[in-house]
Amino acid sequence: VVQKILGRLSPAITIGGRELFVTPSIGITLCPFDDRTGDELLRNADTAMFHAKAQGGNTFRFYTAELNARAERRLTLETSLRHAIERNQFLLHYQPQVEVVTGEIVGAEALIRWQNGDKGIISPMQFIPVAEETGLIIPIGEWVLQTACAQLAAWQAAGLPKLRMCVNLSVRQFRNLNLVAIVGRALAASALDPADLELEITESIMVEEQIVIDTLRELDALGVHFSIDDFGTGYSSLSYLKRLPIDTLKIDQSFVADIPNNADDAAIAQAIIAMAQSLGMRVVAEGVESLEQNRFLHSHGCDAMQGYYFSKPLPAEDLAIVLKMNKVLPAKH
Repeated sequence: VVQKILGRLSPAITIGGRELFVTPSIGITLCPFDDRTGDELLRNADTAMFHAKAQGGNTFRFYTAELNARAERRLTLETSLRHAIERNQFLLHYQPQVEVVTGEIVGAEALIRWQNGDKGIISPMQFIPVAEETGLIIPIGEWVLQTACAQLAAWQAAGLPKLRMCVNLSVRQFRNLNLVAIVGRALAASALDPADLELEITESIMVEEQIVIDTLRELDALGVHFSIDDFGTGYSSLSYLKRLPIDTLKIDQSFVADIPNNADDAAIAQAIIAMAQSLGMRVVAEGVESLEQNRFLHSHGCDAMQGYYFSKPLPAEDLAIVLKMNKVLPAKH
């Protein structure tokens, strides 16, 4: 029956001279094996249907007790997430970005952590997707921007070495028409020079092309910088590099992990560095964990790096100590 439904809905539907396609997601539950009452069975089928949607749609899934447990865990996580900001449960750690030749810290990436009272530290990999789906990423993202800008301003007021603060932005934030105002408020509240703020976006955002172009140009007018995070893993067209005000390309750690031993990864890293240089952009390598990776990237002209070889993400007070000592992190030697 389900296959017949999928088949009947698969042909294109013509509306207003345009072809549209329907991709149904179907959830199935069995009586009396899963439940016996109508309400319970509908709830189970609904849970299975959402799982089918999460798998990309145009498919079906059977209900299982694990699906229900997963849905309950997600609902609990969402409820806790809604209270996290007002309960001051979020905090930021900062991972240094190191200039390749000198080993000096030239930037820091702000990375969010959730200190949940009941469950301890919850990984961003668990809660960021839920925040994206529910729209909670908007207030969370604004908090990150405000906190990161205020922290950099505090470091500057204390006379610590100058560096650039890097903050990640999501697709959902770009769809928010108030993003430019949110960034402007964070800069104004901290009295931070816009040139000291770098906003990191992923290639997947480029799918929302017109929204991205308009928003980036407005943000560019404020004077902030931009980097493409996880470069080489997302959007396939490179035309946006010449049309958008991108300052930095960040080589994804998946290309760094096996260099110099993996010839393909080494070639990709070299190509990204060469392309960025020809376009007048900086290159930052992520996930650097060994001297060999460091030496390879240095020898091929990478500008800066971050990763556990230099430092794990640090609480603000710990990074302040490192900056105060004017400590040089491991260079290529």
